[in-house]
Amino acid sequence: MRTWAGRRSEWGDRIRGSALWRGAAALAAGALPALAFPAPSLWWFAYVALVPLLLLIRSAGTGRRAALDGWLGGTGYMLAVHHWLMPSLHVFIVVLAALLGLLWAPWGLLVSRLLGGPTSGAAVAAAVIVVPCGWLMIELARSWEALGGPWGLLGASQWQVTPALRLASVGGVWLVSLLVVAVNTAVAVLLVSPAARTAAVVALVAGTVAVGAVWMWAPQPERSGVARIAVVQPGVIEGPGSIQRRLARSEELTRSLAGRDVDLVVWGESSLAVDPVRRPDVAARIAALSRLVGADVLVNVDARQTDASGRTGIFKSAVLVGPQGLTGDRYDKMRLVPFGEYIPARSALGWATSMGRAAGEDRLRGARPVTMTLPGAHALHIGPLVCFESAFPDMSRRLTRDGAQLLIAQSSTSSFQNGWAPAQHASLGALRAAENGRPMVHATLTGVSAVYGPQGEPVGAPLGTDTSGAAVFGAPLATGTTLYVRLGDWPLYGALGVLAAFCAFEGVRSVRRPGLSVPAGAVAAGAASATPARPAPESRTESAQ
Repeated sequence: MRTWAGRRSEWGDRIRGSALWRGAAALAAGALPALAFPAPSLWWFAYVALVPLLLLIRSAGTGRRAALDGWLGGTGYMLAVHHWLMPSLHVFIVVLAALLGLLWAPWGLLVSRLLGGPTSGAAVAAAVIVVPCGWLMIELARSWEALGGPWGLLGASQWQVTPALRLASVGGVWLVSLLVVAVNTAVAVLLVSPAARTAAVVALVAGTVAVGAVWMWAPQPERSGVARIAVVQPGVIEGPGSIQRRLARSEELTRSLAGRDVDLVVWGESSLAVDPVRRPDVAARIAALSRLVGADVLVNVDARQTDASGRTGIFKSAVLVGPQGLTGDRYDKMRLVPFGEYIPARSALGWATSMGRAAGEDRLRGARPVTMTLPGAHALHIGPLVCFESAFPDMSRRLTRDGAQLLIAQSSTSSFQNGWAPAQHASLGALRAAENGRPMVHATLTGVSAVYGPQGEPVGAPLGTDTSGAAVFGAPLATGTTLYVRLGDWPLYGALGVLAAFCAFEGVRSVRRPGLSVPAGAVAAGAASATPARPAPESRTESAQ
């Protein structure tokens, strides 16, 4: 009977020896971290999910193979975290994932360089610092709206972990991503290098102490009252006349809030399919609801409108309606979903509309963020966002700096009702709340709707995708600001600095010793002596162990 070690060695030899098997392994390994996100929500798995990919890249015999492993792993990651887009984009999602996966090719080279050689204490320290910085540059690059935006940032998988949320209040989701990748890197070293296990354990302990210090030291905003926010979720309404029936259901649910002493009623994204300016009868109906419940109603319009500058087209707009009608407060969505709300380079990629649910007509963009002030003694300042704008850390930070006391995201994920998207989208509210020290309301048409307090803690029970109803949440308000609001995206700048220093040291060593290669650990430690180039994989005694 073959032992487990023998079978493992056989599978390892097969993967290393076959380009097809190795490629499949890289795709599968790259997809593993998706299990840490909702709906599975195996948050703890994020801290080891990258280990198989790191070990696979480490075993690459050449830089070309390491870059290919990185690309395939990134492709697998993009496919896994965006698989729910398949009904909309069909096979085109594979093309997009493969293109975005190219961002991981340089990271594959970096991993091979830092983990593929002798693993001294200095090398472990360098790997635990530099590998996460390389990953963070990938997250930064793909956070560009035209590349799909920052959906599936690895740190976002920790949305329900209180210490991670405290970390986000210091350095945003970026700092959480750094921590997660650093832990994965240290665990990979523990598994393959007995000689460096002490250094890896020291790195893990140091990370734990750092998180504990942040827990104790990071300033937190002070509570300053409660805002009673009602969320109206009409649920899935399809078929003929669905637009009118959805409006009628939203009105019915809003009427049920009469006498419940609410400060604001929030409807989901695209809750109105007509411009209330052009349809005063619709505006009057919502104003009547406002008078009935004693609070303004924040609706969302997805219709042809004319903005303040005179542009006419389809806007996604958050519109505030009070007892007397339209208040004049309106926010037009600034960051649009590629293919869902506009086609990048439509002249070249317009054919995508024939393959799925890509936008038939481009939406127009808003010009600036807007904060709105509610009437009453509290004069509550709210900062609206629309749909996947809640995925962008800088947008909620800007609203907070502009004085928003309550962040609101209006969304609709009805096209992906039975997938992971609704839960994933709702989870982003916890991160934005913790980053900014402000409560956040995530209101949708069909679920998941949820509210989070200023430390990212859940407030009340969320409205799931099987719910048609209205709920009132007591959102705790807070004063003061977090370090993330004050300092911004400093982890990104720090990562850039670390990578620049690493590349500079590597370049200098290469020039001074053109025939030799210095291990990354020696570079990080500033070692004066050169070390011969690392042996080929088959001669590594460490790998055999």
